[in-house]
Amino acid sequence: MIDKFKKTLDEKKVLVADGAWGTEIAKNEISRGQYPEILNLTHPEIIEDIARKYVEAGADIILTNTFGGNAFKLKKYGVEEKIVEINKRGVELSLKFANKTIVFASIGPTGQLLEPYGDMSEKDAELCFRQQAKILIDSGADGIVIETMSDIREALCALRGVKSITDKPVVVSITFNKNPSGYKTIMGTTPEECATLIEKNGATAVGANCGFGIEDFITIAKEIKSSVALPVWLKPNAGIPRLVSGKTVYPDTPQHMASFVPHLIETGASVIGGCCGTTPEYISEIAQAVFSYLKNK
Repeated sequence: MIDKFKKTLDEKKVLVADGAWGTEIAKNEISRGQYPEILNLTHPEIIEDIARKYVEAGADIILTNTFGGNAFKLKKYGVEEKIVEINKRGVELSLKFANKTIVFASIGPTGQLLEPYGDMSEKDAELCFRQQAKILIDSGADGIVIETMSDIREALCALRGVKSITDKPVVVSITFNKNPSGYKTIMGTTPEECATLIEKNGATAVGANCGFGIEDFITIAKEIKSSVALPVWLKPNAGIPRLVSGKTVYPDTPQHMASFVPHLIETGASVIGGCCGTTPEYISEIAQAVFSYLKNK
């Protein structure tokens, strides 16, 4: 089996991932009040448009609108019976415009707390992620991104669940908070500790997304790279959001984010994209910055 991710990374050295999906979907009036993943079925044109624009912006990797497509999340919104349709369609919509672009299917948290803090057992979590991953891989995804995880134990449940059904690439991306003692998950795990556990459990790449603007990701990337040999995946927000006249505004411009690309590459980043607040314009600027940096090396 050809690993498109490894092959493309070997060829290009640094890959560009797509930007935000959630904040892009929220811009559309039709999506207001709807669970984002259900749009795969009710308004596929919205999802297709996002995928197409990220490909056109120069992304080497695009994700899928399946972040909240696990059984726990879908049950909360009363659409658990549509789990196969939602996830299958999510992959198909991104594949439609992919051409040579890699499509990694997105898996997010369950929204439940693991025992002893909550009611979910690690076994149930693993089975939940395995169920979603099988649908995504069977639908043609090139790999899986487990993202926005704030509990390393849940992230590892997801990783084990995915790896139990496929040999395709799996990326694990953690969300960190910043406190006086440095960057940690809400459960108190450092980037080094997370990365070490993720590598030990067989991930293809490890990284971080959401939480901060791009400046903070330089330190996070250094801490991850210092502890593992895996490719480092980074998707920062377009800054820390602010409420302006009742609207959420992300302060960092595409040019501001792109200006940090050389620093991230020098720190050891292998994949650079964007999370909340980033758009195809941001990804276009990041792609140009990556190209310019590599051309001048």
